[in-house]
Amino acid sequence: MTMSPSVPDPDRPPPARFALDRWTWREIAHLLVNLPMAIAGFVYALLVIAVGVGLSVTVIGLPVLVAGLRGARVLGRVERGRARSLLGVRIEEPSPLPRGRQEGGVFPWLWSGLKDPVGWRSLLYAFIRLPWGVLTFAVTLVSLIVLWPVLPFIARVLTAADRAMVRGLLPPSDELERRIAELESDRGVVVDTAAADLRRIERDLHDGAQARLVALAMGLGLAKEKLTDDPEAAARMVDEAHGEIKVALQELRDLARGIHPAVLTDRGLDAALSAIASRCTVPVNVSVDLPGRPAEAIEGIAYFTVSELLQNVSKHSGARSASVEVWRAADRLLIKVTDDGSGGARMGGGSGMAGLADRLGAVDGLFVLDSPVGGPTAVTAELPWRDRAPAGSRAS
Repeated sequence: MTMSPSVPDPDRPPPARFALDRWTWREIAHLLVNLPMAIAGFVYALLVIAVGVGLSVTVIGLPVLVAGLRGARVLGRVERGRARSLLGVRIEEPSPLPRGRQEGGVFPWLWSGLKDPVGWRSLLYAFIRLPWGVLTFAVTLVSLIVLWPVLPFIARVLTAADRAMVRGLLPPSDELERRIAELESDRGVVVDTAAADLRRIERDLHDGAQARLVALAMGLGLAKEKLTDDPEAAARMVDEAHGEIKVALQELRDLARGIHPAVLTDRGLDAALSAIASRCTVPVNVSVDLPGRPAEAIEGIAYFTVSELLQNVSKHSGARSASVEVWRAADRLLIKVTDDGSGGARMGGGSGMAGLADRLGAVDGLFVLDSPVGGPTAVTAELPWRDRAPAGSRAS
């Protein structure tokens, strides 16, 4: 994503210049607030260490230390917020620790609190900030009075050190911390998607096949009553019921195909995607180049991704032709769907693109849409490649 030259990137402030502009005043405010925040943090850290370590030989020492570390997390959150609002440093919030004794008892709760790296680093940040807070407060205050022409450059140098300390000591613990947050979000997407699919299947059964079967049962009941009195009318009603049975069976086949088509299970992506392409309203060229079959879940997501994209081509694109390419590159399954339609597709607008992106994101996939107004449209999707389990292991 490109940014307009008139809008500075918050993580990269504009170069310092001989002017007390908005960025400079925000940096000055941050440097002046450093002293009271540093005093408060130092006093808190000193009390936590003195009381917690001093009482560690007693039964209440470790709980006090754990509570102090959790309080240090709050100080870290305040400092991240201050750096975000005044310095433009955007740091992700760490995942919260379990509350109370949800981990199975007192000792697991104490251990998780004592080994919390975020709490310890926040405590270290509060402890070492006092001399820095005194220095930055004094230098900034003196510069406001006697060195104000070069104050923007002084403030930029001092806040650069502040930015480095915040990024070094107050981010989430590591890549695993960020991965946990992503998985929590993906789990919610998977649950919502599954619930939506169940509601769709229930609605299709209720409004389609179930209603038709109810009407069929009523028709057969009337035919049974007329069987002795009016055999010809009963025969006509049976013929109508036979036609209704054929329609109901076709609806059930379509519904089953929407859940998981038999051709995908039996013959794989090449045949299944060719079947989808044959039902598209525009000619579709399908090219599948895979060394084998991926895991069933990945194969199913790839199938429904292409199915949804080709439905969009049929309904919205106005295209004269389209193409589907599927191949494997290293440990990724890649899908590219293009059409020569009018373009202008967006992630929102009821096109289903956002839902597809969420589905792929839930399994570490990627979804890229390129659809300028006037066309053409190209959608690239990536899925992680996982080998299909042997048939014997699936059966077991």
